[in-house]
Amino acid sequence: MRHGNGMQPTARAAQLAPGIQEALRALSATLEDVGSFDPSTSHQLFTFAATDFTAFALLPSLIAAMERCAPHVCVRVVYSTHRESIDELASGRVQFVLGFSDEGEGVQAGLESLDCFADDYVVGFRQGHPRIGKRLSLKQYLAERHVVVTPWNTEGSVIDAALLRLGLERDVSVQLPSVMAAPFIVANSNHLITLPRRVVQQLAAAIPLAFRPVPFDVPRYVLKAYFHRRHSASPAQRWMRQQMLLALRVVSDENGARQS
Repeated sequence: MRHGNGMQPTARAAQLAPGIQEALRALSATLEDVGSFDPSTSHQLFTFAATDFTAFALLPSLIAAMERCAPHVCVRVVYSTHRESIDELASGRVQFVLGFSDEGEGVQAGLESLDCFADDYVVGFRQGHPRIGKRLSLKQYLAERHVVVTPWNTEGSVIDAALLRLGLERDVSVQLPSVMAAPFIVANSNHLITLPRRVVQQLAAAIPLAFRPVPFDVPRYVLKAYFHRRHSASPAQRWMRQQMLLALRVVSDENGARQS
């Protein structure tokens, strides 16, 4: 439609545009996958389904690595409402789903997974907490109030399940769907939070947090990147999986050096 000295799309064109853009991106990715993949010149868009927690665990190190070798490659994150979005992965609308599982948990049919890292849980608390010294006992853990992040709006977590097996229950006073506010609540109160060690170490570099081992047995945290077997052989996907592993190796070396 003519608008002033120019043109503007009709209402129908505006309605069709998002779907057409998505189709063009998929076509471009498919054509690029048929041939070779050159990260130095590619404008490939990789879409990750993730929560803010799983995105925080992987993407900072991944983007830092990609910035040097793939200056035009783009990453888009869409919110993940569940751990394994088979339909989105199968269609190619999403290339990777970042999720976690207990060690030994199986993968659903059609999916493959990349183990990003496995980690122990630790208990984070503000520096100078009046009741926590060099050691944290189970009795102290249960006596304090807790901040819990449940991104899939579940009733409990792997931590609560481990306590339930012991016939115990913690005092959860703050339950959040997002991890963003949680560490700042902990840093400004006497609440505790139980998260993977690597995440707490990254947070402690920015805000005044300390941490201690969890005083009971709990399965390790395992971050996985799920992808569909249908697209796993494409050069672009193989390259991205390699970048994930390289980025995580760098972070592991840095964390090891920090602990030593």
